[in-house]
Amino acid sequence: MWSTEDNTHQQTMQHEDQITTLIVEPFKHLGHIGSETSAFPYAILIDGLDECRGEDCQAELLTAIKKCLLDDLLPFRIFIASRPEWAIRTALEPGGHLNQVAYHIQLSDKYDASGDMCQYLRRRFEDIGLRIGNSQWFTQNDIETLVRAASGQLIYVATVFNCISERRAAPTERLKIVLSWTPHAGQVAKPFEALDRLYTNILLAAKSAYEAVDTHLGRDFLLLFRAHHIGITGFRFNPGPTMISPSADILSALLCLEATAEEVLVSDLRSLVAFETDERGDLCLRLYHKSFSDFLEEESRAKDLFVSQSRVYAHLAKCCMQLIVECPLEFDSPLSTKWKELPLPRPHRRALREAIEDLPFFLLESPTIDHEVDYFTQEDGWLKLDKLLPPLYPVGLLHMIWIGWIGNLRRFSGKLKFQNPEAAAVISEFVHKWECDNTARRDQLRRP
Repeated sequence: MWSTEDNTHQQTMQHEDQITTLIVEPFKHLGHIGSETSAFPYAILIDGLDECRGEDCQAELLTAIKKCLLDDLLPFRIFIASRPEWAIRTALEPGGHLNQVAYHIQLSDKYDASGDMCQYLRRRFEDIGLRIGNSQWFTQNDIETLVRAASGQLIYVATVFNCISERRAAPTERLKIVLSWTPHAGQVAKPFEALDRLYTNILLAAKSAYEAVDTHLGRDFLLLFRAHHIGITGFRFNPGPTMISPSADILSALLCLEATAEEVLVSDLRSLVAFETDERGDLCLRLYHKSFSDFLEEESRAKDLFVSQSRVYAHLAKCCMQLIVECPLEFDSPLSTKWKELPLPRPHRRALREAIEDLPFFLLESPTIDHEVDYFTQEDGWLKLDKLLPPLYPVGLLHMIWIGWIGNLRRFSGKLKFQNPEAAAVISEFVHKWECDNTARRDQLRRP
């Protein structure tokens, strides 16, 4: 077998040259000199292919593996473990160069590892019991609670075990910390520190890749993704139980993104999330692991990657106003009385409708947005909204929806009058007009 010391230029060689020089040619050389190769170890294990820096490097390595090891009638079998990064995913998808030669095992959504994780924790907890002389220090319920929290993620239970098995701390106390851990000021214990580093690295890589695309100039990856994350359970507002739950494609349109932009947004997060169609046919974001959601929601864990709910609401309020102001309708002429007949593409109409319905709720939850409201007012945004309401709701808003919609606008104008009394006065005038218009339409319906 050739030694790597025989080639002083190894570090600068291309992937194909390295594989050929270090694996293929030595193996063929053994055959040429008559050596017995039937007992030769044929399995080549490659772990963490996603850790190769850069998508181009990952793609080149996969191409080299196929060309050098799979296309040359060699007996090798290649096992690759990796997160589904872009280069790896596209190579395995239909049309990819590995699609017909590789067997793809998708652990994220095809395999339930709960049993394995229960066994993993039980054995290691039993080992701790032997060490401390107390086999009853944990319960089966403790294990099941940890496995449920892991959501199929082995690294979660491994991280938990590393925390609990710290030799300078009592495992019983560490277990209590993990089971009941909630972040607070001055928190010393960090049971999920290793997991948080993993999530941080994945998010930073995804952010860098997304924002490097020229058509994404000015976009905030973390803000957009957090909006979709909150959208999983719906946008909730105070006071009352009001909740807005747009589908993922409508939310993308509301965020002023192009069609299918949500898929591009998560293209480097495939090991953690996926967009799926629910039973109603709506597109929704699915997180594979609850611990990832916990990470996103807690500033003490996400640190610089944390995006607050109020910041998301403020951005959505700006987007709603932008959609209304930039609506390409001829507002100087009478609009159609039927919403579906407005000369707009259907996706645009859906996004515009969502913007109109949601704007008052997002405005009230946005602490610093008076400058954007001032611009919206100067650009006749309220007047455009006034002309869009009749075709959208020709018989008036439903009573319960109307109470929240107009009530939030009234409360928002009350808050705004201290920072921007002129804009607040304009909003108040339109609120009064819309209340009168809505009452008139409802009275008209009651007439025989």
